[in-house]
Amino acid sequence: MDQVDLELVRSVSSRHEIAELLARYCRGIDRCDADELDRVFADDATLDYGSGPRDKASTCASLLAALSGMRLTHHRICNTIIELYGDRAKAETGCVALHILGEHGAEVEMTVGGRYLDRLERRDGAWRITERLYVMDWNRQGPTTMQVEGGLYDSLRRRGARKPVDPLYEWKAR
Repeated sequence: MDQVDLELVRSVSSRHEIAELLARYCRGIDRCDADELDRVFADDATLDYGSGPRDKASTCASLLAALSGMRLTHHRICNTIIELYGDRAKAETGCVALHILGEHGAEVEMTVGGRYLDRLERRDGAWRITERLYVMDWNRQGPTTMQVEGGLYDSLRRRGARKPVDPLYEWKAR
């Protein structure tokens, strides 16, 4: 392989690894899985979800505390643009997140659209987010329209949940 081919392979590999890292963030947030989030962010990461920069530990703790009080969340990422600079990168990633919160029977469905502006570094062979700025672009909320009973839903018994009872963890252990 010549130098151009090696650079192309490294670029494709890095982009794939960063895309998977961003997806792991969504898994960690939606399952309230602190171990998964620990693998996403560098230990010295600075994270700002809109109320000012904070360190990794306090940000993850407050995110998990807030989200674990909700019945469910569902984060989906899209439109990722990655700029590579060797073992450093910048990524802008669109996100749409659904949150169901409140008491059963009076739940609110909140959907938020925004973007993650991330700086990343490859450290010890693995990509990690070192800085994150969250930008909210839009939101909407109202009474939830989610149904879990009746018709087709009566036969769907496997439901998403937080760690460790989400079906993901039993499935991974097999």
